[in-house]
Amino acid sequence: MTHELDALGLLCPLPVLKARKRLQALAPGDTLTVTTDDPAAIIDIPHFCNESGHTLVDSREDGLAMVWTIRKA
Repeated sequence: MTHELDALGLLCPLPVLKARKRLQALAPGDTLTVTTDDPAAIIDIPHFCNESGHTLVDSREDGLAMVWTIRKA
């Protein structure tokens, strides 16, 4: 199942904190699509996935935003 999190307008560390909280409620294997516009997310989201064991499935630009797809470990 895929879930979405709109983190537009949020600055570091809020996108990661909100993603962590949202992922806690998901079942293993579920995906979360996070949309951010914080420049620090380019470093923060991949680092968060690496440290927490989640899989960063995809990252892409969408205009001025970045869209991240994370699979829960």
